[in-house]
Amino acid sequence: MRNWSTMTSLLFDVNEVDYTIGVMVSPWGPPRDRPKDMTTPGPLLPPYGVVVGVLLRLVVYLVAVLYSYAEKLFLKKDDNKIKNQVAPALCDLHCCKDGPIRNGLIGQKPPSINPERLKDFGEEDYLNGDVKTWEMKIVSRNEELLRDGTSRIPQSSSRTSLPSCNKLIRFEDISAAAFKIQCGVQKTPCMYSRLSKQYGMDIYLKKEFLQYTGSVKERGVLYLLTSLPQDQQRKGVIVASDSNFSMAVAYHASELRIPVFVIMSTSTSPARVKMCREYGAMVISYGTTAKDSQTHARRLAQENGYLYLEEEDSAVYLSGLGTVGLELYEQVPKLDAVIFPAGGHCGLLAGSAAALKHLNPHISVIGVESENFPVLQQSLKAGHPIEDQACSNHHFYGDVSGLCFGSNSLQLTGKLVDKVVAVREEDVLVSMLRLLEYERATVDAEGAIGLAALVAGKLPELKGKRVAIVICSGNVELHLLQQCIARALTLDNRVCRFSLVLPDCPGDISKLLDILAREEARVLDIKQERTFVTSELFMVKVTCTVETRDKIHAAQLRSALLERYPTAAWTER
Repeated sequence: MRNWSTMTSLLFDVNEVDYTIGVMVSPWGPPRDRPKDMTTPGPLLPPYGVVVGVLLRLVVYLVAVLYSYAEKLFLKKDDNKIKNQVAPALCDLHCCKDGPIRNGLIGQKPPSINPERLKDFGEEDYLNGDVKTWEMKIVSRNEELLRDGTSRIPQSSSRTSLPSCNKLIRFEDISAAAFKIQCGVQKTPCMYSRLSKQYGMDIYLKKEFLQYTGSVKERGVLYLLTSLPQDQQRKGVIVASDSNFSMAVAYHASELRIPVFVIMSTSTSPARVKMCREYGAMVISYGTTAKDSQTHARRLAQENGYLYLEEEDSAVYLSGLGTVGLELYEQVPKLDAVIFPAGGHCGLLAGSAAALKHLNPHISVIGVESENFPVLQQSLKAGHPIEDQACSNHHFYGDVSGLCFGSNSLQLTGKLVDKVVAVREEDVLVSMLRLLEYERATVDAEGAIGLAALVAGKLPELKGKRVAIVICSGNVELHLLQQCIARALTLDNRVCRFSLVLPDCPGDISKLLDILAREEARVLDIKQERTFVTSELFMVKVTCTVETRDKIHAAQLRSALLERYPTAAWTER
């Protein structure tokens, strides 16, 4: 920038101007006669020219000062723009510029955690963006890595609602998990259900089966994988099961560019093997039982440096599952109770109970498990996990039939869960039918077991209250779904079967069909048997399968048939 003072002196210097008026006197003095013999005319500038020169010099100086200030201001704005472009946002670690990559697709950025509902959250570094990371080293045994991972994180002095005896999971851990996985999993809806009028309470369904892999296990798995050190992520992970946990590991490990191997037994359904491969995992079929595949997976992990993952109650995994409780508290105001699936794998129940009880201790947390496999109730009574009980119908119950996998979940359940109830298999089947009819939701036994507690009438104290039910899984195979729905229709008195013996004469079958039409029963199947009938000759045994509206309609049809055909035999369920 030029020297403006020098330029000003060059432009105009009033001290070097000669304003001599000669013999002419001041115009403010008394008037005098002009000399008659004046030969040289005087200067034409007025006497106030000195003031004009000073003003011009002052204007030029102000212009120079303003120009210098404007130049500095523009340079400062350019520096701020450069800093904003260089500094990356925190969410860019998991999101793309057009929005987060959610379930393999580019979508809109989900709403972040509302800090107002985390008023008791002491460590606000997670919300302000100053997320701290700690390095973890690989220990001698791969199985100990996940258990010791959280112990390396410095403990905070902030207040938590958990007892001092439980040092593995805190509300701050669940809040941090919710913030970290918000771009990788769906924030599933919690919608008012049409089943509310049928059961006399306000029912809200948390539809976790809408996750990409159809299971709530994605929350814990994603937080678990992102918490691994980078050198272990480069080596890869390995799992050995055909459960929802393995499906979630296969998908999210592939999304995070982590090599993933899944060992499945040869008895695994081909549909699950195909789906796991489509998620991006390397699937290996080995052994005829789950124990054989687990042994092979551990050997491969030891030989190649893979991290063997199995569903357990580490603080990292439980914190990820506990984010369901945070979303429930935010989505449904004034909740009275929340119903979760329980069983041996009660991580969802324990983690969500920790979040809900911290935010509102008056919310009732209820767990539901199978009556044929009450492993959680027995473990709570014994005070330690029960490991010597086996389930005979694992293919139907799925993950809820597993063994109790840790004392951490058991301690949280015993301290925070208000009630654990057991339901029959028939109640689970009917609840699957209710969800399919009223909510158009195709779920498996694990997803429907929460509603089964209301179907069985095990929770009469919830009448007239606001209740949320977590529908956690929807991975049911097609052939199993067909069998479950057919059995549920029979249990719900929607499909009935009867048999009777008629004379083998023209018109007798049509009379039977007239009775069915008059009672508005839809004929699904009708069979006639003549060869093996042990009654009189020229008789025919007719077996009919009909569809009715409900239990009352089925009773009316039975009365009408017995009135016309006293020997009619009604097939019991």
